[in-house]
Amino acid sequence: MTRHHWHIENSLHWVLDIAFRQDECRIRKDDGAHNFAILRHIALNLLKQEKTCKLGIKNKRLEAGWDDDYRLRVLTPLFS
Repeated sequence: MTRHHWHIENSLHWVLDIAFRQDECRIRKDDGAHNFAILRHIALNLLKQEKTCKLGIKNKRLEAGWDDDYRLRVLTPLFS
């Protein structure tokens, strides 16, 4: 059971680090780091829910930055 927990924890950290470059974040003041961590988790969950585009999380994030229609598809669950 413990191994399974750490596998999930490590894979989550890996995705956040690779797709969102979390380890390179320079936000350190007050609650900024915590707030951005929450935003990254929300974004990750939204990108995982979006199934129309067969890309990895990193490429989905980039596509959402470039394409307004795709970004709207990713954000639609927030407004439902």
